Amino acid sequence: MANIIKSVLGAKTYGVWMTMLKSLVPHGRTHRLAVVVAGMLQCAYHVASRKKESCSRSRKFLSLYERSIDDPEEEMNTVIKLAEALFKDAGVQYERVNSKGNGYSIAESAAHEFINWENMPWE
Repeated sequence: MANIIKSVLGAKTYGVWMTMLKSLVPHGRTHRLAVVVAGMLQCAYHVASRKKESCSRSRKFLSLYERSIDDPEEEMNTVIKLAEALFKDAGVQYERVNSKGNGYSIAESAAHEFINWENMPWE
């Protein structure tokens, strides 16, 4: 999954993102990290949109994105896997345990932020 994002963005940009995640994730707060990773996925979507005519990987990424927007409940796992792939490539943990001992996933939180990127409940 990460290869599709890397091929859309290019090695240089993807490398910067990996450096960012290695730096931010170990001590970062989940609610902030989720938005950063969702923003990365949104950026990958916009780059893929520009490259869709010339890059089959971009078209594949766009199809994943569009399915997740059309049916977020069914396709949430695909977006979670994309987010997990970013964390895995960076070599950082995305699963955590809260103070009550309950496990949770930054990748899952990022996927929800990604899917709901355009939602503004106050409007």
